Amino acid sequence: MSFRLIILLLTVIAATPTTRPLTNVHSHNDYEQPRPLFDALDHGFCSVEADIYLVGGELLVAHTPIDIRPGRTLESLYLAPLAQRIRTNGGRVYPEVPTIALLIDLKTDGPALYTALRPVFQKYADILTHYADGKVEEKAVTIILSGNRPIEVLAAEKDRLAFIDGRLPDLESNPPATLTPWISSNFTQSFKWRGRGEMPAEEIARLKTLVKLAHDQHRRIRFWSIPDSPAGWKAMQSAGVDLINSDKLDALRDFLVGARIEAEK
Repeated sequence: MSFRLIILLLTVIAATPTTRPLTNVHSHNDYEQPRPLFDALDHGFCSVEADIYLVGGELLVAHTPIDIRPGRTLESLYLAPLAQRIRTNGGRVYPEVPTIALLIDLKTDGPALYTALRPVFQKYADILTHYADGKVEEKAVTIILSGNRPIEVLAAEKDRLAFIDGRLPDLESNPPATLTPWISSNFTQSFKWRGRGEMPAEEIARLKTLVKLAHDQHRRIRFWSIPDSPAGWKAMQSAGVDLINSDKLDALRDFLVGARIEAEK
């Protein structure tokens, strides 16, 4: 190989972007991105969200009923491409990250949706985190069910491929973390701060208290409807919130990379 060709190859390799995983971010309403799933993965996101409806026996991804389009199934947009990536990537979505989260927001009847989801999950059992007889076997993708959650159905199962997205009252009732490994809540229902000026000290303290309580119970915590701006992202990061919720993939990635660079100086 000529010296000139070696230099050319090294230049191409150096110019090729590498995706560094961002384990503390959540792609909210991911299916509304120009390239569902793929935009999030290209930005290093380790948690994505898909809203689903059961229509004519199909699990269709959409935000509202008027947005439903034929062919946009949970399997075609998320599960199948994830499985393909995992097969070609050494058994993981990102080599250095044991599991990513696929949060599925159930928009129609929860038990009926879950009945339709079960056989689909079984089809991808080799890549999905598995609960059986009180133990969790972590795999490349962890399914979290939100929205119209079939809590009682999952709680009664001794063998399943899905988990429940909890709410703040669960921090008081303390269900098993093997059932409810997450807590999610509407930020605007617990906090008055909307991203302008400094977040009040008493609200920062309350946020940190909720984070600590979740962590003490071995759960992750996320808030939706946060100020989707650097001020909101910084507040979540500073308080130790596990997943920063955002629709702005570029801006949040750039913010976190910039914060990381500053911290490493």
